[in-house]
Amino acid sequence: MEEVMNKLEEYQDIYSQLKRRLRWKVSDSRSLMMVSSLYVTNKRAFHIERFIEISDYIKNEVGAFSTLKQEIRFTFAAMLDTRFDDYQSRFHEFLSIYDSLIAAGFSRGPFSYTAAMTMLSHEGRKLDFAVHGMEVYKKMRDQHFFLTGHSDYPFALLISLRAGDHDALIDRIEGFYHQLNSAGFRKGNDLQSMSHILSLHSEWSQEELVQRCTVLYDIFKQVGIKPKAMFYPQIALLSFVEEDVSLVNQVKDVWEELNSSKAFKWHKDINLMMAVNMIISDKVENNAVMQVSLSTAIETLIQAQQATMIATVAAVSVTTGGGDS
Repeated sequence: MEEVMNKLEEYQDIYSQLKRRLRWKVSDSRSLMMVSSLYVTNKRAFHIERFIEISDYIKNEVGAFSTLKQEIRFTFAAMLDTRFDDYQSRFHEFLSIYDSLIAAGFSRGPFSYTAAMTMLSHEGRKLDFAVHGMEVYKKMRDQHFFLTGHSDYPFALLISLRAGDHDALIDRIEGFYHQLNSAGFRKGNDLQSMSHILSLHSEWSQEELVQRCTVLYDIFKQVGIKPKAMFYPQIALLSFVEEDVSLVNQVKDVWEELNSSKAFKWHKDINLMMAVNMIISDKVENNAVMQVSLSTAIETLIQAQQATMIATVAAVSVTTGGGDS
């Protein structure tokens, strides 16, 4: 637990540096929380000047209307910095992967960029990875048309890399979805994401993983953490490690420490996701799964908040403009 607390201290320090430097460039502090966590969970030293250099390089290398001109570039700068030494050549490889995804039918935007970064870390990917990823995505959408959206792109590509028939892989996801629902997990986007994560595990059977998740869900309640649907993916990640009370108590300790911090006290839901990542980052073999889960969750939350804000502004403008027509 001492090592986890050291990570927590490092996480807070990196966040403070970023907040001071990017105070006027980042409107949503959750993206800085994501950046900080990437360095901590990847055990990569953080150097603010190098990070800014990479961020500026990204901004200068893309077109005027690119999503990467926006503040999401900071997340991708951190991903490049924590995974590769030669960030310039890797960044252009990343753009090439992104173009391949768009050519295969993926929509432009942050989730396709997240998917491209996921693929960048898989050296053994096949030339037709984008086509296979789109095939899996379409099969996902056939099963859950209203639940499947752009946020599922990264998982579709991760799943498509696995050996075996795509239909069998989709059946495995569906098996998780329905068994978890029967065990008391609510249907919806979060349960679908949870099923995607569990399908990437090959060591235990479907029944064993569902049982582990059910036990974890109950432990969360026992220790006083309400297991909201948005935490389903984190429960799935914890199931890769173990399902005992001490593990969840460690998560709770880190979560409460973050909640008591002035910088993070308004982000209790994100704090729980961060706590899970810090606890299991040393234990989960495939960090890509963990990072995709977290970055997708945070990006989805940020986009949902922005969409709500835009909808509210639109509603207000319609209301206030109604008298002019």
